[in-house]
Amino acid sequence: MKRTALMTDVGRDWDAFHATDISSKLPYFSRENRLYDCLFSQQFDRDLLDRLFGVADRLREVTQSKTGADAVRRLLSHKRAMLYFVQPSTRTFLSFLNACHILGLKTSEIRDTSTSSEVKGESPEDTVRTFSSYVDLIIMRHPLPGFVEKTAWFMNRVKRPVPIINGGSGKDQHPTQALLDVYTLHRSLKGGPEGKTIVMVGDLKRGRTVRSLSYLMKNYKGVKLVFVSPPQLRMEADILDFLKRHGIPCREADDLAPVLPEADAVYMTRIQDEHDKAGESKSLDLARFDFRAEHLKVIKPTAIIMHPLPRRHEIDVAVDEDDRAVYWRQERNGMWVRAALIAHIFGVDGLIPAGDKH
Repeated sequence: MKRTALMTDVGRDWDAFHATDISSKLPYFSRENRLYDCLFSQQFDRDLLDRLFGVADRLREVTQSKTGADAVRRLLSHKRAMLYFVQPSTRTFLSFLNACHILGLKTSEIRDTSTSSEVKGESPEDTVRTFSSYVDLIIMRHPLPGFVEKTAWFMNRVKRPVPIINGGSGKDQHPTQALLDVYTLHRSLKGGPEGKTIVMVGDLKRGRTVRSLSYLMKNYKGVKLVFVSPPQLRMEADILDFLKRHGIPCREADDLAPVLPEADAVYMTRIQDEHDKAGESKSLDLARFDFRAEHLKVIKPTAIIMHPLPRRHEIDVAVDEDDRAVYWRQERNGMWVRAALIAHIFGVDGLIPAGDKH
């Protein structure tokens, strides 16, 4: 369905729009054959992923010199961004903040609704529209599922729309985390995810990072997924159905150690007990789902260990010194690929010069 048709038919009613199949909604969040709003992992196809990774690589290279960094900073020095993060965040917030600064965007922020007019009864929609009066981009993290999508839908209907980037929405999706995760696979494994076995571990039911990463696997051939979690925290049916429809083999396991020898990448996650209703996570035996130092002896020499962070006990700190532990590089990768995404949204990605490798 074309963007204009969707706006005419169901684009005027949020409930009708929200209920529309996601594949039909995607054109609504694009303009001139490029992303306008970044809300879902499903918006990234293989061609776009490869282009964004190429832009991120160029940014890394060219900004190594002051001349190159200054040139890149001029690309969007006339633009402003708002970081509206009303859910706790360290890495995603700082990653986006510095991605904006790399490209020269001036930034402002709201990290607590108690400092905004929402405490006076202003609706969240009016709050966001107020932000849009002052900025050219809004990057959002919000605890309510669907809220970021609703904001983008709403902003596409006003006279001065601005792009919206999803920095994490409830347990729905975290598309830019998935983007940096695949970029890390791309940089760390020969051939990237293609033909690889990826083991995802931990709270798969409530972890939006593993959900978003699973969606992106449709862009790569020969990927196999192994989901390792307590029975109470298994991956939900919507993701399993998606993988089945796209012919991506996956299986479930309830112990990490036996599946480690086959892993090309081990994606660890923490237990998301902030979503507990009555402390139910505390009753689980999680020892089988921790990556310990002795596990380094059984994984492949070429395998990598990933984590979206923050971590608790699920990765032994002794693992940090192993070259296969890439989670700190993974974190830094996020800044570069998010800068590439912003450059793409504003159409300046083609203006980034190649770096001098000599």
